[in-house]
Amino acid sequence: LGLGLGLAVIAALLARLPVIGTIRRLLALEGFMLVVLALLPFTMPGHEAFTLLGRSASAEGLHQALAITLKANSVAVALFALVGSMEVVTLGRSLARLGAPERFVHLFLFTIRYIEVLEREYRRLRLAMRARAFRPATGLHCWRSIGYLFGMLMVRSLERAERIDAAMRCRGFTGRFPSLEDDGEAGPGALDLGFGAASAAGLLLLVAV
Repeated sequence: LGLGLGLAVIAALLARLPVIGTIRRLLALEGFMLVVLALLPFTMPGHEAFTLLGRSASAEGLHQALAITLKANSVAVALFALVGSMEVVTLGRSLARLGAPERFVHLFLFTIRYIEVLEREYRRLRLAMRARAFRPATGLHCWRSIGYLFGMLMVRSLERAERIDAAMRCRGFTGRFPSLEDDGEAGPGALDLGFGAASAAGLLLLVAV
């Protein structure tokens, strides 16, 4: 596990990930890992390691919790280095070249592209509700208003999707995103193959250990 974490950190250093930004991303994961560390030693049977407030914690549970924490952090750092440092378009094109279904690739790219548009639409609808003196509560009227909010968001999202589809068809979209790169370009070089093999070996090591 230590070797896997070390490989992930080396990959992050080679990718030149910002230290502060990476730590902030990991904090969200560490909150869940704290729950695992707090509960698993007291719920997994085994030899007693220590006692806290009358509850005994097993050494096996503590070892398992630490292993899960190290694995999760190693996988997260590796993903940040290998995937998080890529442009979204590059990632989508790579998925297509690896044989991923075209519909999945299109859905992925459109989701990343227009998720901010949906957020702005949601904020606009929320602002309109607040302008009409809406206040969150637990009554039936409140839940009905929230239902109307999400229903209207779905309707406007569908209308925007139809406009985007019509605009793309007018521009000659045939179901495939053109690229400035040559499709007949040479395959991956020796360095790419070596780095890919090392990354695959590291991930297999993380899963197997």
